[in-house]
Amino acid sequence: MRIGWRGLRDRSHWVRWYERIGFYRESLSGPRPIWVHAVSVGESMAAFPLIRALQQERPDLSIVVTTTTTTGAASVARSLGDSVQHVYFPYDLPSMLRRFIRTFHPRVLIILETELWPNTIAQCRQHGIHVILANARLSQVSMRGYGVLPSLSRELVRGFDCIAAQGMRDGERFRALGAEADKIVITGSLKFDLVPPASLREQAEVLRRTLGVNRPILMFGSTREGEEELLLDAAAELTIGFPSLLFILAPRHPERFDEVAALCSARGHRVVRYAAGGPCTEETNIFLVDVMGELPRFYASADIAFVGGSLRPFGGHNVLEPASLGVPVLCGPHTHNFAEICRLLEAAGALVVVDDVPSFVAAARRWLGDSNERDRVGQIGRDTVRQHRGATGRTVDLIRRYLPA
Repeated sequence: MRIGWRGLRDRSHWVRWYERIGFYRESLSGPRPIWVHAVSVGESMAAFPLIRALQQERPDLSIVVTTTTTTGAASVARSLGDSVQHVYFPYDLPSMLRRFIRTFHPRVLIILETELWPNTIAQCRQHGIHVILANARLSQVSMRGYGVLPSLSRELVRGFDCIAAQGMRDGERFRALGAEADKIVITGSLKFDLVPPASLREQAEVLRRTLGVNRPILMFGSTREGEEELLLDAAAELTIGFPSLLFILAPRHPERFDEVAALCSARGHRVVRYAAGGPCTEETNIFLVDVMGELPRFYASADIAFVGGSLRPFGGHNVLEPASLGVPVLCGPHTHNFAEICRLLEAAGALVVVDDVPSFVAAARRWLGDSNERDRVGQIGRDTVRQHRGATGRTVDLIRRYLPA
């Protein structure tokens, strides 16, 4: 029923639907593989440095990557291609999980961030599969939710062989839920280790020429429901002082592209959609990125980046993407999914938290009017990201314990 209902909204959910109930057309030969689960795009991106490091460390072992979302699957295909086998994560039901385990016979499961599935963990334990929670984070909001059933939560977190937490606060919260202290290791965030490709700067310069070299650009990245209206209000105010300002708008979910385009047009904006291939002229004031996988290139071409999912209580998205590219970052107050990272960047001076349209306009206006300050803030962000790399190596050291010699 769930597959059918979601497929009515987005037909991509019907692709390989049988994998979601534990039936797979291909298995793997050779040694038992490493299983990596990354629910969607954000977790997949965090997993990429780790997967590449594991491939280099243990080229003799295959890697099966599961995702829950189709956008996560597309991200895996773009970045890893045929170097891994991707299938969809089965529903957290014993019979479906047993079919997955019989097909692939994994030796270790590496779960990214906060995917705590009780039956998955229980089935792995029954079949002698080690379970590691990597890049683990636990917000105060999530902790309160798990705390409603304390005995179940304690059993759940004690099912992990190891919890590689992003920060001290995350580790303390897992311990408060009942995880054994000796199984918690603070490794930092894998997302600091996502290094932009060397060609990205050149790609951004080419893109900038098509968007307009002599006009400032403000990027609205990964926006969610209820945010675009606020951002368009801010855009209207900023255009008064900066009439040539171009806004790049990239909604988080592809099923909202048409909705957001209609909203922009209804507000009187001159919109060009990237997928349509139309030119971005001087009259264009909103360039809608209606394809997936292009965020880094557009962030790199912008003067300022706002990272969405944060003006409304969605928990925020990856602020490290623009910061690592030397772009000053704005975000809203709702960033519990990236709380440690946002605190770090804000303390360093690379990120400003805005609560509403007036504070957004004030911060953006300050940076738009001072290119030297933009460059200074951007460099702080780039340096901060570099200084906190290394989580991948620390996590591989932990995983090595559960792999054969």
